[in-house]
Amino acid sequence: MTAQLRIDTQTSLNLRIHTLWRALFALLMAASIFMVWSGSAETSLWQKVLLSLVAGLAAMYSVYGALQIEKRHHAGRMATLVLDYLGFVACFVFVLNAGEFFIGIDALGENFSRGIPYLGITALGYFLGMLEEYFPNKKTTAETSLKTVSRWVMLGGFVLFLWQVNTLNGVTFFLGKLVQQPSALAAVASMAIFAVSLWSMNRPTVAQALNVKTGHEQIINGWLFLSPNLLGFLIFFAGPLLLSFYFSFTDSDAIRTPNWVGFDNYAKILNIKFVTLDSPDQLARDVVDIKVYDEVGRFTFGNTGILFAAADKFFWLALRNTLTFVLFAVPLSVIPALILSNILNSKLPGMKFYRAVYFMPSIAAVVGISLVWQWLYNATIGYINYFITLGIEFWNNLFNVAVVDPKIQWVSDENTALFAIIIIAAWQTMGFNTVLFLAGLQNIPGELYEAATVDGAGAWDKFWGITLPMLAPTTFYVVSTTTIQAMQVFEQVFILMNPPEGPNNSTITLVLYLYRSGFQNFQQGYASAIAWVLFIVIFGLTLIQFQRQRRSSIYEG
Repeated sequence: MTAQLRIDTQTSLNLRIHTLWRALFALLMAASIFMVWSGSAETSLWQKVLLSLVAGLAAMYSVYGALQIEKRHHAGRMATLVLDYLGFVACFVFVLNAGEFFIGIDALGENFSRGIPYLGITALGYFLGMLEEYFPNKKTTAETSLKTVSRWVMLGGFVLFLWQVNTLNGVTFFLGKLVQQPSALAAVASMAIFAVSLWSMNRPTVAQALNVKTGHEQIINGWLFLSPNLLGFLIFFAGPLLLSFYFSFTDSDAIRTPNWVGFDNYAKILNIKFVTLDSPDQLARDVVDIKVYDEVGRFTFGNTGILFAAADKFFWLALRNTLTFVLFAVPLSVIPALILSNILNSKLPGMKFYRAVYFMPSIAAVVGISLVWQWLYNATIGYINYFITLGIEFWNNLFNVAVVDPKIQWVSDENTALFAIIIIAAWQTMGFNTVLFLAGLQNIPGELYEAATVDGAGAWDKFWGITLPMLAPTTFYVVSTTTIQAMQVFEQVFILMNPPEGPNNSTITLVLYLYRSGFQNFQQGYASAIAWVLFIVIFGLTLIQFQRQRRSSIYEG
């Protein structure tokens, strides 16, 4: 009875300490908000707002946790675990950055090859330990000695590896950097406080006092295992996404503090003008202010025409090339995949081999594929022109005609450069789409085909009446994902073309123009605006496909 009373007293004291800790944490967050707004003037407005928002939410959640702990409710434990876990992770990352740990990783990579032989010793020790499987039923002196030798060999090999890659110097350098920075030492102390709080809140007596059930523990464990991926998503995807939206309204150049410019970036992108021409060859400077507008193109008919001018002609050229790419690449990636999937779905010998062959381009590296195709497209020594020449010579000799060899300049002619990229993209994407169509075909009930055969339907009737309608959901998914991927084409253009814009800007795409604006011209704000316009275009095309699928689909499942 006395022991139980002592445990209850300790638990109550522990919970009271956690309540005070949560209140203190909330006060620290509130103080940090004051320090952010009264601190350095170099901190931009968006940084102050973001830090204040994070600190404010943490303070409110900490107060909520304190109140719930006082009520002996499990929600207080959840709040404490979440805040302490996030605080520990944040302090840990800060400590690694303050100690230049990531720079040390680069140094470790440079010396890693020196330690590889000693990792081999570690591997040898591991395999020695595996020999114990030959003694499954009895413990012998030989086995015991073998396991001991295995452990010492593994330990010795690993120590030698650490010595060869100068790990001791790296640790000394890391600790020296931490000692030189008071903020880093404060972060280390905070890590210790957060760790102790986490350990204390996970004690069974505390969990029992807060009425924690098995389901609550399962929820916490689930979020714990999900947290690495979730934090990575928030930090490396959602965070930069929102940050780019803010930058799209600024003149950010990634160097100086950005200034708010409102919708100026979007206005420049969308500032276009259509002007009627008195004659098809009338100069642009005669009808528009060439200091503001550049000619994008002109539409001529009869003795007149219409001039299309824009404040940023490269954006509209990129949009034209991107939509042209989508218009040709998507059908060339989907229709052959649909035909191939029907062929590969048959029970002919060797179909599994051909499925793997067609899928291989989809898993190959884009850089390697683009370099191979760059060689194939070579107008002088490339195999494509070589086979075209052989075919023309064979045709001329067979029919006694004089067809001229075109000697196609695949990547240096503005009329064929974009088409060359379309061929690569369609060839690489077709295999993946084929696998998706195969999965859809194998989900179609065979009884439908049997009933159609009994009714006298032929192969063509079955394809149009059964296969295509039943593949409607798969087709919608394939077309949507292929369209989104085509709208974001970049790697093939960047690697294959030199310069990437191609002859007369024939291969400049939206993502390539975004890259050039943001990382070559250092117009981060303008590049962010281009990215969000691209998002709107992709979202609009996807929405149209959703509407068409909803209206035309006759398949429900």
